[in-house]
Amino acid sequence: MTEDAYSSSGARRADRETSGTAVGFILFAAIMMIMVGVFQALQGIIAIFENEFYVATRNYLFQFDATTWGWIHLLLGLLVAFAGWGLLSGRTWARTVALILAVLSAIANFLFIPYYPFWALLLVTLNIFVIWAVAAHGGELRDPV
Repeated sequence: MTEDAYSSSGARRADRETSGTAVGFILFAAIMMIMVGVFQALQGIIAIFENEFYVATRNYLFQFDATTWGWIHLLLGLLVAFAGWGLLSGRTWARTVALILAVLSAIANFLFIPYYPFWALLLVTLNIFVIWAVAAHGGELRDPV
């Protein structure tokens, strides 16, 4: 009786058990972030060392030199990969940083679509899955004590 009354009166979040689904989705998001970060860093390295690999369409609003895009993707990719590593720790700050960096990575790859459409759209899609997993299930986790 007291257990039912306690749970129906609004048990504190710290007292609840973490669902296996939430842990699975956050693990998925962390691994996806590491993969996206590595993919994006490789995309940047290719743009830095092989300028002619990516060819932009004409009259595109965000025309940067391929080397500039390379540095953007390399730095952002490394940050995303490290945020994914931090997300594996389950800390609140890592979830916040993961969301922010996944959004920035999706925007950067969206702007990169004219240079390499399939790859950019693939990374945007993976970032959207990461954003969904962290936003929908990240709050169910709690910091390790």
